[in-house]
Amino acid sequence: MLYNVPIVTPLSHEGRHLFMLRLDLIDPEISGNKWYKLKLNLAKARELGKSTILTFGGAFSNHIAATAAACQRQGFQSIGIIRGEASSQSNATLSRAKEQGMLLLFVSREEYRQKDEERYLQALGRRFPDAYIIPEGGDNALGQQGCEGILGNNTQAFDRIFCAYGTGTTFKGLAKSLEAHQTLHGINVLKYDAVSDLPKSSIVNAYHFGGYARHTQELLDFKAWFEHAFGIALDYVYTAKVCYAVFDLIKQGNISKDDNILIIHSGGLQGNAGYETRYNLKPSRQVNEPQG
Repeated sequence: MLYNVPIVTPLSHEGRHLFMLRLDLIDPEISGNKWYKLKLNLAKARELGKSTILTFGGAFSNHIAATAAACQRQGFQSIGIIRGEASSQSNATLSRAKEQGMLLLFVSREEYRQKDEERYLQALGRRFPDAYIIPEGGDNALGQQGCEGILGNNTQAFDRIFCAYGTGTTFKGLAKSLEAHQTLHGINVLKYDAVSDLPKSSIVNAYHFGGYARHTQELLDFKAWFEHAFGIALDYVYTAKVCYAVFDLIKQGNISKDDNILIIHSGGLQGNAGYETRYNLKPSRQVNEPQG
């Protein structure tokens, strides 16, 4: 495992105290927050004597990609329960997962909705008795506990921390590891509104751009501008929306010039190729900061 303490990169913007925690640089395949979600689960599977990891995801899932890579390196067999048609197995994400030994099982959307139901999980346990089951996105207690290790000595100076909010796994882990002076803001990438019940944390619901894995031209233009301005690649689903939100909140005056801001880059760049194919996106030529 090529795991290192993530670096903090400054983002020079209008004299702001603005920085990014580069989880995307942790590992080329188990990037971003994915390793934090997986590491304690894999340790538990080994403790229980399980030889296989079974988990869930969509056709372009960063979690599926990271799980396949982590299992190959650590000597586990892997099974992915994939939402959708088997024809999608030719995409870059699933092709790579297959190369790394993951058995892909495609199920209907109706069946996939049962993934958290005890009866369904018990049936999978009987079918695959050697499997340790990890929920979609690594969203369980061990996944959250692993994410408590994202913040460290090099993040203690920041007082406002921004991250993406999807399953909530990373958000909950971060919220439990805040310093006394820090607050956490989750940018919801899903269309439904969410509310945090954790101390010193809030969820912002205004920047989903149509819902999970959706976008507008405004978001595409911002992503292209950000990447040109700072030389840091963003993923479409999570980090682009987080960065847009932070820069928009700055424009609105909701972030003070005195605030020390940290944006969590949660990785997921492997999914960009599939996303661009899905939506037939071409590289944008936008280089000026979008106005809004």
